[in-house]
Amino acid sequence: MVDVFLIVATVVVFLILIVAGLYLLVYFQHPDDKWDAWGPKIIVISGFIIACATVLLLPLDVANNEGYAGCDGYDTRLCGGLNMDLFWDIFYWLVPIYVFLLIPFFTFYYEADDGMLMAGTSVGTKPNNRLCEALKYQIATTIIFGLIFALCFIFLNETDIPVREYSVQGGFGKGAVYQVVPRTDNNGTILPFTSDQFEDMGSPDSASLSDVSRDPNLGSIQLQLNISTFFAGFMAFVGWFFFVLFGGIGLSALPLDLVLSFVNRPRHMDAVEFAEAQIALRERVNELVDLGELIKLEEEEKEQAGNNGGGWFNREARRKAHEDRKTVLQFKQAVFLLEQDVEDFQNCSANYTKYNPLIPWFSLLFGICGAIVSFFWILHIILFVLPDPPIVPFLNNYFQWFDGWFPLFGVLSVLVFSFYLLCCAVKGCFKFGLRFPGIIHLHPMKRGKTYMSSFLFNISLILLCSLPVVQFSTDAFADYARNTTVYQVFGTQIRYLKFFRWFWINNVFVYSLVILAMLTSLFLACRPRDSSANSLELRDRLRARRA
Repeated sequence: MVDVFLIVATVVVFLILIVAGLYLLVYFQHPDDKWDAWGPKIIVISGFIIACATVLLLPLDVANNEGYAGCDGYDTRLCGGLNMDLFWDIFYWLVPIYVFLLIPFFTFYYEADDGMLMAGTSVGTKPNNRLCEALKYQIATTIIFGLIFALCFIFLNETDIPVREYSVQGGFGKGAVYQVVPRTDNNGTILPFTSDQFEDMGSPDSASLSDVSRDPNLGSIQLQLNISTFFAGFMAFVGWFFFVLFGGIGLSALPLDLVLSFVNRPRHMDAVEFAEAQIALRERVNELVDLGELIKLEEEEKEQAGNNGGGWFNREARRKAHEDRKTVLQFKQAVFLLEQDVEDFQNCSANYTKYNPLIPWFSLLFGICGAIVSFFWILHIILFVLPDPPIVPFLNNYFQWFDGWFPLFGVLSVLVFSFYLLCCAVKGCFKFGLRFPGIIHLHPMKRGKTYMSSFLFNISLILLCSLPVVQFSTDAFADYARNTTVYQVFGTQIRYLKFFRWFWINNVFVYSLVILAMLTSLFLACRPRDSSANSLELRDRLRARRA
């Protein structure tokens, strides 16, 4: 029988995710996209729901408890009755469909419109032109990733699960035979069987157990995975590289930046401080305007000269293209940090009376909570995940203790710790882009200034990291989540997949995550504030290249 509470909770959480997705879209979207880009908006909202729901399925799976042996019929009191296999299979398919099909297509569609606008051809063009442009790139993307997945599925779709054999001399005939007396109510109606009706073990049972022999050598069972389960493992493997890099950085950067938001909160400035800050900002604006003009002139000269650089096989052309891309990204980083400083300057002067003084205090509160969660994550990894056998269950005991007096708190704790990792991944990506602007594009989420391309990028990142977060949380909370459906998938079938197993059995990704988190902590302790590239150096570099 299905637990009504779990159904109601699932519906309520789904509605909350819809409202949260709509709110984030309205809060962050740029005014240029207010009455446009409806397709990308639908993908952003639905992708946000899928990414969050993928992680939230883990605590739902814990509450459902269908892996408990009694759920087969003799003790269903602790079982939710939901078909979690179906739920997980749906999300195993939705994540790659969004990451490899829908989000790239609508990104190409949205950027194609921007490209025609910059070229002066968007006015009067038909939507079919943009559609064809997007389909052209999407077909190429689908072919590439489709071939990669097909080849991996054909050659790597085999899991080798280790097993240990036990045998009993003479069979189980020595065991005692017990008779269960049915329980009835006052009306004589037979009540359902419960585990309380089992009798304690006696000496005949102990004698049978003493005859059990254990094979010292591990055997194995080889299985072929179905396509949805393999897809989950493949997507988790790909996502782990992003999660290790960005999640490791975010575990340290997220709480630190929240605390720094309080430390550097807006304060009222006197006349001297105001004048000095205004002059410094004006100088930075002038420098970046000059730099932007140089970049624009260089692009115009390239267009006039034609694109005859020699393409990918020309080393000099590749080097110049890399320098151009690095310069543009550093310029964007400098502009973003300048906009932040201007906003802080306005909050300290013109908008000082309108600024909400509670915001820094909430940032401090969330920063302290984030630091505690990050510390507990690192400690739990060191004590439980990496050692074999684990030193102590740590957080698993904490969750089980909560379940002893209020079960909902244990499930909510799993939710908080798992969802926190997603937030760390997003923060880590943004922090990496700020500190290393020549590598990836910045896609900040700023109120009223975020274009759909940035929305789509961040949603794809969250989706990529969702399955690694589920797998990592399942392994980290193995004692607490041992009766979940997803543990049978990630903890058994996917864990021992051919080729992938080496990374997961040896905890390669987990070691990398911890090391990166610690290195990030040391780096941010020495350089806590974000700083932009020297605009004068960028300007001199551009002038030297043009000369």
